Amino acid sequence: MQFTATLLTLGMALSATAGPIERVVKEKPIINTRGTGETQGESTGFRTMNSNIRSEVSGGSIYNTVYAAGASQNSAAGTRDIIARITSELRSNPNRCFVLEGYSQGAAATTNALPDITGAAFDAVKAVFLIGNPLHQSGLACNVDQNGGTTTRNVRGISAGLGAGIPSNWISKTLDVCNFGDGVCDTTNGRGINAAHLAYPRLSSVQNLGTDFVVAALESGSTGGGVGGGDTTPQPAECPYKIYTYLCPYWEARQ
Repeated sequence: MQFTATLLTLGMALSATAGPIERVVKEKPIINTRGTGETQGESTGFRTMNSNIRSEVSGGSIYNTVYAAGASQNSAAGTRDIIARITSELRSNPNRCFVLEGYSQGAAATTNALPDITGAAFDAVKAVFLIGNPLHQSGLACNVDQNGGTTTRNVRGISAGLGAGIPSNWISKTLDVCNFGDGVCDTTNGRGINAAHLAYPRLSSVQNLGTDFVVAALESGSTGGGVGGGDTTPQPAECPYKIYTYLCPYWEARQ
């Protein structure tokens, strides 16, 4: 009895000094690359969705790609900064995972970075969300319009002939959103920087689409539930998209 009481007292003392068990929050940086003429900082094209994403998924932060985003459309510095940022962050914490976003020239900078993001870095990038991409290539499965439909699946961007576009191994991780009539990504139905190209920040359909796509990508690998107890029987996975059920094949490809 005395031995049992001693163990009980020791256990209570250890519990009191150990403090609460802290969950480790996996860091999930969003690398945000702005469009031509936007000032250095977060692109207007993603502010609403990023606020939504960070309210739904813990560990989110935003890195704003550093480059000129000038009228010359020379986005090579942005491409290099995206790659360098992923490399440096993984060096300090190999458990990080990333979301890449790009608007207009920023979408081109992001697209051009993809072939050089390989190995562990490729695995660490969970989602790529592009809007108004001048390198938009016709016929890719990741091509959707502003409503997540197919009206811009088979159109070409204004600079589509100047780059290889999204590599095949990135298609299941990417949504390349082109608003119908946006003359930068849809040269069939629009010409140049027009109202359709500038509309993304105000289109709730695009902001909701981005939120659902990114949140599902970040959460698809989590086991969910509380710590200990409860029913541990594996449950069949269900597509997590709230409204955009046509995106379920992208989510299922990651399972």
